[in-house]
Amino acid sequence: MPVVGKNIPHDSARGHVSGESLYIDDMPFARNELLVDFVGSPFAHGKLIDIDLSEAQRIPGVVGLYTAKDLACNLFGPILKDEVLLVEDVAWFLGEPIVVIAAETRDAMRQAKAAVRITMEELPPVFTISEAIAKQQFLAPERFIRRGDLAAGFAAADHLLEGVFTNGGQDHFYLESQAALVYPGENNTLTVHSSTQHPTEVQEIVAKLLGLQNNQVVCITKRMGGGFGGKESQATHPAVMAGLVALRHKRPARIVFTKDDDMKVTGKRHPFENRYKVGFTNDGVITAFQVELYSNGGAYADLSTAVMARAMTHADNAYFLPNVEIKGVCCRTNLPPNTAFRGFGGPQGTVTIENIMEEIAFLLKKDPLEVRRANLYGETERNVTPYGEIVMNNMLPRLAAEQFRRSDYENRREAVRRFNAESKTHLKGLSCTFVKFGISFNTKFLNQASALVNIYLDGTVQVSTGATEMGQGVNTKIRQVVADQFAIEPEAVILMPTSTEKSNNASATAASSGADLNGSAAVDACQRLRTRLAEAAAKFIASKEADIEASPSNILFEDGYVFDNRRPARRMSFKELVKYAYHQRISLGERGFYATQGIDWNWETGSGNPFLYYTMGCSVAEVLLDRFTGALKVLRSDVLMDIGKSINPGIDRGQLTGAYIQGMGWVTTEELKYAANGDLLSHSPTTYKIPNIQDLPEVFNVDWIENDTNEVNLLRSKAVGEPPLLMAIAVWTAVKDALSAVSGDEIPRLHLPATNEEILMRLTHYRKTAASSVTETVETARV
Repeated sequence: MPVVGKNIPHDSARGHVSGESLYIDDMPFARNELLVDFVGSPFAHGKLIDIDLSEAQRIPGVVGLYTAKDLACNLFGPILKDEVLLVEDVAWFLGEPIVVIAAETRDAMRQAKAAVRITMEELPPVFTISEAIAKQQFLAPERFIRRGDLAAGFAAADHLLEGVFTNGGQDHFYLESQAALVYPGENNTLTVHSSTQHPTEVQEIVAKLLGLQNNQVVCITKRMGGGFGGKESQATHPAVMAGLVALRHKRPARIVFTKDDDMKVTGKRHPFENRYKVGFTNDGVITAFQVELYSNGGAYADLSTAVMARAMTHADNAYFLPNVEIKGVCCRTNLPPNTAFRGFGGPQGTVTIENIMEEIAFLLKKDPLEVRRANLYGETERNVTPYGEIVMNNMLPRLAAEQFRRSDYENRREAVRRFNAESKTHLKGLSCTFVKFGISFNTKFLNQASALVNIYLDGTVQVSTGATEMGQGVNTKIRQVVADQFAIEPEAVILMPTSTEKSNNASATAASSGADLNGSAAVDACQRLRTRLAEAAAKFIASKEADIEASPSNILFEDGYVFDNRRPARRMSFKELVKYAYHQRISLGERGFYATQGIDWNWETGSGNPFLYYTMGCSVAEVLLDRFTGALKVLRSDVLMDIGKSINPGIDRGQLTGAYIQGMGWVTTEELKYAANGDLLSHSPTTYKIPNIQDLPEVFNVDWIENDTNEVNLLRSKAVGEPPLLMAIAVWTAVKDALSAVSGDEIPRLHLPATNEEILMRLTHYRKTAASSVTETVETARV
């Protein structure tokens, strides 16, 4: 029976529960291993004057102290080469590494960090998007996506609406901090064990900055204790530091950031400030949409331009915009370089138009869902995005109708109205939002993958791909796919640690494409092997059956056996076939390759087909607000998605629920608070509030529709890693909906995240406004 579509356990589930799963810092310490750490800038912006290492060098147990001059190269970056590993002249963020320390013991390391003397001249810092815009401090040129006639669209509108929408950043809060363990080898080779989503980039940057060739560095990733995008590009930094020490001393070197240091010096989800103008009819149909997206990229470009590209291509979200202009600008500030985060700009683009839908509905006194459905992409018309891609197999109308019924939306909307009219202590809000999330890397050449499949004489299989396992279950899915290709049990298939030695030049495990790309490459390898095995089986069976000719096209693989469908009784086990093929000197190893077809994206023109397909969804959320404290409770969430044909329903359900909860954190509780000098104040579990069990919806319905139309992807499946995070935007819009019950004639404005404090400030404002209105009315009556 097929394994694909079955709910088999995550391949590391037992190890996670028992504690047997190994992470970087679980790897045994070598007898001569060195510890690595760094000393960073005391200012968010400062000119380096002097580094005095003399006192630190005298501390027993301190083996080495290194600065920028000890690197062969000190300039790198995943897109734009604008970042330095160690400060040479000017520091651009607080804690930016200046000195790398190698020590025998943790005590010696602590003393050395305190003894390093850094003299700097403090320079004026810039922390906010508004400050960066005022100073024209940008990381890259502005970009545009345009379609139609904007002026004509505004002229045709019955109403115009303008505003500024801000959404904050978010820390990845992976449980395993940034970590690397490097072993030196002969001929200046290095084996780097890294907690990274992108082993190839770690390999390349370690080699470049240490003056090595790429073939002298092997990067291995067994697993990560969470990544969420935070280890796509920024795992390179600790790997180079440990690599520098290992290369210099010919001793193993280990670096593991503390949680506090990790949160302080690594990048976050990009905060955005989006300025919009929209024209619409009396029916709520948008006729023109103009938006300027400004992101806080931090000190260096990192992945900011790519994040902005996705934000721009998701500014439409699920809605057809006939006349549109989308502008994207990445701002440079004196914060750590912001980076990839689950959704990769998609949430920041999407939430703006979902906010607008609420405001249009408020002005027209309509149900926001009515406005959304009036603007949804169509199936045969009104189905072309602002960048020119046709929305194929559009499931949005179907999802809208199905979710309306399943969530009992109409009755609950009326119940919310009654509650708000009667309750003096609480408010309720209800909202339904959509998502249309594009699947593929925006950069075309990244949409490729390779896989190595080796069959052994006992009939078992090892698979190596470029995908990295960070808890999302990509290895389990690929295991199922490979097992089905050979019709064997999944227990006979093992996914090996990701290694640049076996999967060279691999793209990062990101953009929700890990299973799509690497699973397709594994299938390519399996099909090549099956062809050879089928030829061997046909030859063997024909040698035993005198009246039939060898015919590979008649060979079937089923339930662990191989046979000719003309002689189904003469079966051989997969293991027997493998041994026969080996004795016939037939190769039992194969390399597969996959490159996504049909995608093309031109950054310069803002047009093309950047995505292979779209994962879609519809979410309804109901919230309860305390009128006096601003306390928020999510009463119920209904999530309905189109994920194609699921490869593993259990893993997909886990991704849907986990992403949604992480999205809830972004829109409600996870607030980044900084001191005036740029120091992150919310840098630990005690000060940074991720959702806990009490924050989850009391009723949480998660499901998907049946849909097998996605023929362009692996086994008709769809990606589920990032899209469900955007479903949690419904929680934020539900808060906005609740506030509309008390804001009078004023459009309720709400920053993101909608923390209890943010909600309370809004409620207090509306109470004061209402009180002022009553006072004015009384005074007028007296006159």
